[in-house]
Amino acid sequence: MIHSFPVCLPARGSTRLFCSRRSRCAVRPRCCWSPVEILDLRHFSSVDLRPLLDDETHVWSRLLSWDYTSSADMILRYVDAKILPGYAAIERGRIFGYAFFVYEGSKGVIGDLFVANGGRLPEAHEVEGRLLMHVIETLQQSPGVHRIEAQLLVHEAGLLARPFLDQGFRRHPRLFMAMPLSRASRLATSIYPDFEVRPWTDGDYQSAAAVITAAYRGHVDSEINDQYRTLSGSLRFLNNIVRFPGCGLFDAESSFIVTHKARRQMAGLILCSRVRHDVGHVTQVCVLPEYRSQGVGEALLACTANQLRTRKFSMLSLTVTEANVRAVELYRRLGFDAQRVFDAFVWEE
Repeated sequence: MIHSFPVCLPARGSTRLFCSRRSRCAVRPRCCWSPVEILDLRHFSSVDLRPLLDDETHVWSRLLSWDYTSSADMILRYVDAKILPGYAAIERGRIFGYAFFVYEGSKGVIGDLFVANGGRLPEAHEVEGRLLMHVIETLQQSPGVHRIEAQLLVHEAGLLARPFLDQGFRRHPRLFMAMPLSRASRLATSIYPDFEVRPWTDGDYQSAAAVITAAYRGHVDSEINDQYRTLSGSLRFLNNIVRFPGCGLFDAESSFIVTHKARRQMAGLILCSRVRHDVGHVTQVCVLPEYRSQGVGEALLACTANQLRTRKFSMLSLTVTEANVRAVELYRRLGFDAQRVFDAFVWEE
């Protein structure tokens, strides 16, 4: 399970949000005949960008039942601080599209891409491609950047693949799946007597990071998100999920740990965030390899779903890589349906 955008923008100072060579961010539009200009996002303020983000908020609500307001507000704060690198598409003085990215050490992460009416107007797809090419070129030319990651959740799989594939990115189709809690019956939380389920606590960070690192070793998801490859990376991932609102508001009440009683070892975990007042989103669920096929993952999902149901939540969603066939089959068996297919892209030098 990989958390998907909204990218969890970190506290200032913890991640490089600016281009080390600002001149490289001022790439001029290739199509001189077009009335659309592609300009550095840092030329603008939240006043300029807010109408577009209001449109994007409606799209996230319609497609994903996701309240994008907190993410939009966070983006606007960084825009006003002039520290969010990216590009804006301008026509007749109005911003109608934008894309931004962040730096995480030697990695660049494409945080978002949105063009108003991008799903309906053919010319909007051209603008999406131009914005992407500016971002990709900037990141690939940035000193010290050796890896780029992107997940574009509100864009249908394949629609934006060409700019990425042309620049050597690998593509990983992923599913956004959801289960209605209002109609679904209560799931069984039975688990082998060797295990015990308990709520998440703030003291679980270190052990949870170790479980994530071990659970994803050699897994396709560690190819998509390299934070899973190291203990320090998994700790950063957890910190973003739990402490920052970009991926929804962390919901400790619906997040659980499974421990092996005899070994006193954490065997698995599930983390859930609130992405709308009545919608939960699983940001992480994983089980150590030695404890798989013993009902641990199913019990964790059941605990989260049932806990949300008692609080009158209407839906639980998650994302999963299409190639992770066993996980997809488990989610379908529990009542999740695939709502849309989107792409994750990775480039590595």
